[in-house]
Amino acid sequence: MPRQFVVQVPNKPGQMADLAEQMAAAGVDLRAIGGGGLGEVGHFILTTADDDKAREVLEAGSWTYIEGESLLAEVDDRPGGMARVARALADANVNVLGHLFLGRWSDRATFAFVVDDPDKARAILEQL
Repeated sequence: MPRQFVVQVPNKPGQMADLAEQMAAAGVDLRAIGGGGLGEVGHFILTTADDDKAREVLEAGSWTYIEGESLLAEVDDRPGGMARVARALADANVNVLGHLFLGRWSDRATFAFVVDDPDKARAILEQL
């Protein structure tokens, strides 16, 4: 199964450049990347073409990260679409550790989620 990495970083200039350069130097293709920051802490969420090599880069660079199975879900592309998914996961006590927007087709948007309970989340996401 493809993996998704959530990388915690100091919220300061250069963190994305450092991570992207280290991945590139190891020949890791980033398939999707997103992130943000608030206060002193930031994060990046990414999927790669080579999860084993990406993990090696993160370990070698002493990056603080978690990883999990990347669960794909199609969400109604209209107001309330993501709210419905988020509420269903929350009501099942599933914590979303990270998610990435992958694209929009017709009236659906596709996201990749990494969660603390993939089995429980998979059952919920398959019903949407």
